[in-house]
Amino acid sequence: MCRKDFDNKVKECGSSYGMDIYSDGELLSLATGIAPEKFTGTLQETFDNPKKIDGIGKRKELAVFAIREISKRYLKKQPPPSTIHGPEDAAAYARRQLSMEAKEHFCVMLLNTKNHVIGWHVISIGSLTASVVHPREVFVPAIVHHAASIILVHNHPSGDPSPSREDIAVTQRLVKAGKIVDIPPIDHIIIGGSNFVSMKEKGLLE
Repeated sequence: MCRKDFDNKVKECGSSYGMDIYSDGELLSLATGIAPEKFTGTLQETFDNPKKIDGIGKRKELAVFAIREISKRYLKKQPPPSTIHGPEDAAAYARRQLSMEAKEHFCVMLLNTKNHVIGWHVISIGSLTASVVHPREVFVPAIVHHAASIILVHNHPSGDPSPSREDIAVTQRLVKAGKIVDIPPIDHIIIGGSNFVSMKEKGLLE
């Protein structure tokens, strides 16, 4: 969309039809004054390095960072579902914690016997490997908090939630460990942008 078309859209529609009529680039344009066509990357790419956008200096870079931080705080303050009924609930809970993170986070969600969330712990930050996701680090908080089961969670900052071979290997290792301590991982949710994958639904939890 050219700048003239965008200006006409703002003039004719404003916020009368809700802000969801605007694209991500248009919303960033409204906040920074930079033409919407300048925002060619994903939101994550813009949040990570706003200075790569032509026309963004220090002041407007701070505006982009402020948008990211406000969004992050808002999402974290939203009340998560008290009970996990299925992968959608688990993904919604996890997305509030991880949606604004630029690095890969591996976390564990603790559940009681009624599938109420009783804890959330970040186990590692960085690329997911067996060496950084040790069963001890995953199951110690579960044991301390008397969890009946756990859900493994991690994000893919790339936006693609498809599980890698390493994801599958780590999951299977933790499933075996869970059988030993009698605290089963009942799913492994991978968050990628607005999408997610349930490894249980994919049959990858064996």
